[in-house]
Amino acid sequence: MRKVLRVAHLYPRLMNIYGDRGNILCLRRRCEARDIELAVDELDLGDALDPAAYDLVFMGGGQDREQRRIAEDLASGKGEALRKAAEDGVAMLAVCGGYQLFGRYYRTAAGDELPGVGVFDIWTVHPGEGARRCIGDLAAQWEGGSLVGFENHGGRTYLGEGARPLARVERGFGNNGEDGTEGAVSKNAYGTYLHGSLLPKNPRFTDHILRIALSQRYGETELAPLDDGAEEAAHAAALRVARRRSPVARHR
Repeated sequence: MRKVLRVAHLYPRLMNIYGDRGNILCLRRRCEARDIELAVDELDLGDALDPAAYDLVFMGGGQDREQRRIAEDLASGKGEALRKAAEDGVAMLAVCGGYQLFGRYYRTAAGDELPGVGVFDIWTVHPGEGARRCIGDLAAQWEGGSLVGFENHGGRTYLGEGARPLARVERGFGNNGEDGTEGAVSKNAYGTYLHGSLLPKNPRFTDHILRIALSQRYGETELAPLDDGAEEAAHAAALRVARRRSPVARHR
């Protein structure tokens, strides 16, 4: 039986900065190479989310004005379903602005507090309009190797006891530029500040997400290996750039 990976793509037009839609294209390419069907539903403002209908939920990043537009719809309209899906082990990937709104709240530079979904035990605070942005190429170490990408965020994210960091920053800023953490993990939900797009040049992480997403519906799943020569070359190039251009991470 041909496997089908069912994906909910949240706010694809509003939350699609720095090529975040490329993550969906990457998932499609890697699924097609393994004869796995990728079925993507684009859910926008006002659309209901069925927590049992999907194997993976994806949300990209956006600027503060886009986050303001979707925050109430996300927290009130889709929040309960997202928390139920996360509790049931549905795979999730939230990038930058999506990551911030999957936490408890995001306090903007203007002092507005945007409600979050609460999938992650995190909160984000922007220090103010005059604060330095966390911007540049980032390299971090996670359990499956290194992660590379581009970050550009004013908010500083802090992890509570219910979340663990996705990775430890080698070069760049990560969550807050203070404690050396990047992203957050809760069950099968993953949040990160990495754009670029994230997945095309991080094939091992991409396959990790695919594996846990498929395993929830089909049981333990092994993925056929692919020729990742181009992807690994892109990963290595991004790693070299980060190590050459970006500051050494601060760690507490």
